[in-house]
Amino acid sequence: MDFGLSQEHEMVRRMVRDFAAKEVYPGIKEADRNQEMDPQVLPRMGELGILGICIPVRYGGQGMDYLSLGLVCEELEAVDTTLRVVMSVHTGLASMTLLQWGSEDQKRRFLTPLAKGELIGCGAFSEPGAGSDFSHISAAGKRKGDSYVLNGEKMWISLATKADLAMVTVRTNPEIEKASAGLTTFVVELDRPGITRGDIHGKLGVRAGSTGWISFQDVEVPLENRVGEEGEGFKVTMSAFDSGRYTVAAGATGLIRAALEASLAYARERNAFGRPISDHQLIRQKLATMRREYEIARLLYLQAGWLKNAGERNTLETSFAKHFATDASFRAASEAIQIHGAYGFSDEYDVERYMRNARGAMIYEGSNEIQTLIQAEYALKERQDKPLRMEMPAYDAEIWQAG
Repeated sequence: MDFGLSQEHEMVRRMVRDFAAKEVYPGIKEADRNQEMDPQVLPRMGELGILGICIPVRYGGQGMDYLSLGLVCEELEAVDTTLRVVMSVHTGLASMTLLQWGSEDQKRRFLTPLAKGELIGCGAFSEPGAGSDFSHISAAGKRKGDSYVLNGEKMWISLATKADLAMVTVRTNPEIEKASAGLTTFVVELDRPGITRGDIHGKLGVRAGSTGWISFQDVEVPLENRVGEEGEGFKVTMSAFDSGRYTVAAGATGLIRAALEASLAYARERNAFGRPISDHQLIRQKLATMRREYEIARLLYLQAGWLKNAGERNTLETSFAKHFATDASFRAASEAIQIHGAYGFSDEYDVERYMRNARGAMIYEGSNEIQTLIQAEYALKERQDKPLRMEMPAYDAEIWQAG
């Protein structure tokens, strides 16, 4: 059992840390206040190869492993959650879904430009009336010759107005008794006639990012854009969520670390009762808890990444990581505000933004209540991982890095 990171992992971590600290952090407070995404973020992440970090070189990516994706997400969210959200939807929900389920034609047409950052992708799954109860979505797709016609609305979609394409799951068989068996997934170019979209403002957190809605009105999508077979949409989407939850867990770990580092610095410089507050036992207790939970969260997401590298299903392990890390990140941010006192209540310091950002991750990519139910089903042996027709490919350095 080797807990060390390779030189390549360390190189990726340093590169992403430098990018986030030098190119994003200086303007993040203004972007958060303005509720506008910095237009340079996505192109720059593409230029640096971050968007395709774990995609094989032959598909335009960097040929790194799934652990590298986790490390990238940790470093990005240590500066701001909006950066990690880009990785969750562009890489986790779009690119990795195509890597697992896409045809060679779809990988050539869509995955390669996504990995290069030439196109931006997102996942359009949630609806105004269906989030956690995903099997009962109402957006519909009807077969029409060699095409499908899509109608419906998707809500709470990250990068909705920035993306060029979306992974979209709709109901194609309303008659089938098992609701989840009537769903199908498509990759949809968002400039198709009949598509309208817009941004959502007034969010509690993740304000420096783009979140919006996408409406489909008689949108014609060719058969060759179907991802997987008709009726496989639920399995395709749940696979996408496994990838997305992994990125959320890794990112939340970065937020715990950011809250800890901010608290350590403030506690050392702030004096109360004639000495630094870091000398007081109750402050030390808070710092120790943050550090302990950071280490636990990190080990959980690295375990999930290791399983991904090995080509093993990791739904349970990813659920553990997502649930623990997101809860812990909210606790860490809240305690960081407490340590900062009144200053933590203002945006003069970063910790209030950390808490606002942390709250959303407990809801999206499968709420933590859903994660609890998943974990209970495994514990009771009511749930087991059945083989998928298309499994996420195991990482093979020789294959991944071949041009």
